Amino acid sequence: MKRLHIVGRKNHGKTTLLVEILRELRSAGLCVGTIKHTRHVHELDSPGSDSYRHRLGGAAPAAIVSGDAIAVHLPRREQDYFDQIKPLFAGCDLVLVEGDLDGDGHKIEVWREAMGEPCLAGERPDIAAVITDDAATATATILPRSDLQPLLDYLFDFVAKEPREVFS
Repeated sequence: MKRLHIVGRKNHGKTTLLVEILRELRSAGLCVGTIKHTRHVHELDSPGSDSYRHRLGGAAPAAIVSGDAIAVHLPRREQDYFDQIKPLFAGCDLVLVEGDLDGDGHKIEVWREAMGEPCLAGERPDIAAVITDDAATATATILPRSDLQPLLDYLFDFVAKEPREVFS
């Protein structure tokens, strides 16, 4: 499985783009997992709920199983959280991570000039491509936001390249 980070500043369209390309990659037959990364510490469960109380009681892992979904809460033990969750993504061709600018892995940036902030790729050589319809100042590959096909071609090439980047 390969991991690709979709990065960018707040409100530049990371989630919107991720969902669009996720649909296209899935319809092309790829198994794609996603991870939403946030630097903020906040509660992921409802305080006072049974599952919340299980975790407070010391359960690790603690799972919630409903009619259509399973959520597993793990205490974050590793600096590299991928080490903890890699078995969950073992069957994926690609894992899309929204965010985690400082994490290891291939990165593409979503950037809109109208938001008034500079393109991160101009200062970060670890960003391989910028997705934008604006004139970005960066040495990274520039791909249009308004036409998904060049980005999809880029992603298909990325998935097909060897050696495969794995969670190790």
